Amino acid sequence: MTDPGISPAASFADLTTLRVGGPIGRLVTATTQRGLVEAVREAEASGEPWMVLGGGSNLLVGDDGFEGTVIRIATRGIEVRPGSDPGSVRVRVQAGETWDDLVAFTVERGFSGLEALSGIPGSVGAAPVQNIGAYGQELSDVLVGIEFLDEGAAEPRSMSADDLELGYRTSVLKQGLAGVVVSIELVLHDTTAEQEVLGEALGTPVAYAQLAGALGVQLGDRVPVAAAREAVLALRAGKGMVLDPEDPDSVSAGSFFTNPIVSERMARSLPGDAPRWYLEPDEPDEVVPLAELEARSPLDAFLEHQAEAASAAERAVADPTLPLVKLSAAWLIEHSGIRRGFALPGSRAAVSSKHTLALTNRGGASAEELAQLARFVQGRVQSEFGILLHPEPVLVGVEL
Repeated sequence: MTDPGISPAASFADLTTLRVGGPIGRLVTATTQRGLVEAVREAEASGEPWMVLGGGSNLLVGDDGFEGTVIRIATRGIEVRPGSDPGSVRVRVQAGETWDDLVAFTVERGFSGLEALSGIPGSVGAAPVQNIGAYGQELSDVLVGIEFLDEGAAEPRSMSADDLELGYRTSVLKQGLAGVVVSIELVLHDTTAEQEVLGEALGTPVAYAQLAGALGVQLGDRVPVAAAREAVLALRAGKGMVLDPEDPDSVSAGSFFTNPIVSERMARSLPGDAPRWYLEPDEPDEVVPLAELEARSPLDAFLEHQAEAASAAERAVADPTLPLVKLSAAWLIEHSGIRRGFALPGSRAAVSSKHTLALTNRGGASAEELAQLARFVQGRVQSEFGILLHPEPVLVGVEL
């Protein structure tokens, strides 16, 4: 096998945006799709632990590191084909491409659908795992499917977006389907025809109030895709959410906690100024007889008394008719008494000075220091509001 390069000893601190994490037993870098498949096969055949690594932007690894094989996905390639509908294009992207490079590529060509996802760090292959989203757009809005190499499989298979069961920062990939994302395929709007008429490429309607304010437009208005990208990058930079070697607040994993999704009953127990967004339940796939709905009432009663921190995905599976409300994790953190820049005594980990949702490495922090801070934040919010915040990064060798 010639493609995957075997590197000398390395550590996760060198390969993650949090700059923490212990040594890597064996680091293999795959630069082609075939090399990636072969590297995974070899790791599986060895019988030793193995894991994959993309951009390292959504990962917190413990100080003891990982004794097995780490396969670093560095595959490259963006292929553009005409879409099935007029004014659309299909874009197939290798998993190792940098996400923001992909967004820049599409914006430069007048393709709309990703501009609000500008500045998100990490690799393309990691995007569908948690269905990345920001400023009113989500990957699920444009994702058609992926190529996925199941654990133990000889070759990748195609999975549709429906197969992935994408939800708020989750998917079947995050919920336990073992394997590796090899590539993704998107359908984007090609604005070049409009550009010839209007003189500019207008993107999808602005769907987030903060972005609309930054652009000086109303919700639902359309703006040039390049302008939307610039505004999003500026907003993210103001929160320390764009990687910048000159900004210590950007030494983070981005948002460390997901916005909790709770029942309407729990949401009503919060102060009136707590931000909240009602989530529309999915339409059922079939008509359910009234007798069956009535028979569900004991289950409804049971679910109402479950811990309100249970995931929305679990509750939606149990009963998709339950009203759900998304809350602001940042608001909960701030109103539990934790301010920007907060740090535990003697710790080198701190809450970002720009945004309470990011935990940062202020220089030489250990993974355990980050974990201690995360546990403290969780404890404060749970004590104040009865809500358990869940981490957004993948945790390896770390417990909260």
